[in-house]
Amino acid sequence: MTKLYVGNLAWSATEDDIRELFSDIGEVQSANLILDRETRRSRGFAFVEMGQADAERAITELNGKDFQGRSLRINEAQEKPRRNSGGGGGGGRW
Repeated sequence: MTKLYVGNLAWSATEDDIRELFSDIGEVQSANLILDRETRRSRGFAFVEMGQADAERAITELNGKDFQGRSLRINEAQEKPRRNSGGGGGGGRW
């Protein structure tokens, strides 16, 4: 399974719109439109999971394609680096 980043989405795009677009390429395992926590509005990007071969084809065919008036940016998603959850920064005078 490959996770794709889908950027530069129109604010009006829905998860169903994204799923439909990618289903023309292959089987979509999941489509997740990212929403702002406070306003619940789209943040303009999403993640789509597909099989490896379908994901590669989606990047080739859909990257730069006009979708709802915007030029899509599609690439393989990068893992978000984990933050160190430790406490303060030290450096005190003691």
